[in-house]
Amino acid sequence: MIIVDDLCKEFERTVMSKDDEAQTKRLAKSHKKGKLKQKKESFYAVNHVSFQVPQGEILGILGPNGAGKTTLLRMLGALMQPTCGSVAIEDENGNRITDPVQYKKSIGYLSGNTKLYHRMSTREMLYMLAEIYEIDKQTADERIENIAKVLDMHSFMDNRIEKLSTGQTQRASIARCLIHEPDIYIFDEPTLGLDILSADAIVNFMKSQKEAGKTVLYSTHYLEEAQFLCDRVLMIYQGKIVKEGSPEAIMKECGAGNLRDAFHHVMEEVETL
Repeated sequence: MIIVDDLCKEFERTVMSKDDEAQTKRLAKSHKKGKLKQKKESFYAVNHVSFQVPQGEILGILGPNGAGKTTLLRMLGALMQPTCGSVAIEDENGNRITDPVQYKKSIGYLSGNTKLYHRMSTREMLYMLAEIYEIDKQTADERIENIAKVLDMHSFMDNRIEKLSTGQTQRASIARCLIHEPDIYIFDEPTLGLDILSADAIVNFMKSQKEAGKTVLYSTHYLEEAQFLCDRVLMIYQGKIVKEGSPEAIMKECGAGNLRDAFHHVMEEVETL
């Protein structure tokens, strides 16, 4: 189980008044160099959110661009320190994992800008990662064979990563998250821009991990996919959770025939507040 308690992340951004914008245009037209005194304001990309994700659940994180989805997932993946609040993992015996190294070993994290070793094959990369995780050769052999089967990668396991298609590269990225057999998967838009067969392979993988008792959190803009796949979804707007529940419950509450229409209904409501 992953437990999120009062989590927030604060950033600063530059703001310009109408007078500042007008002065910038005047300077540009006159080709003069000048410096404007930049004003800063603080804002919360993630604004005091709390939720829990039990073992064996697929949780979808939904929201418009800039809602805070990626920032939230980065904090859950221990890639970004929160401004306040906490994230904890609880094992099946109810013990909280507090050691940072053990925490990271419990997670497989996939971001939208994951960089791979282009001159390696996927197989070579996985063996290298197995060594880093101190996995013995026999166990590594078995896991890599299973990963290739689950993600349908046998046809390109020994091709250099730089030669792979977009869908194949994404599957190689996910394979990287599996070698240490984590209990929790955190995926940031794992099927974005993929062809149907590659997307289906990843969706089927997430379903198989749920059936194996693993926990999956992932963000997506594909509402049909979330409706089909997720046990529960969180809808986020301006860093806050504005709706939470199963796709069926949210659709019923909004009087919508599908999750896409329900999502638009919720967003329209919060934008008018």
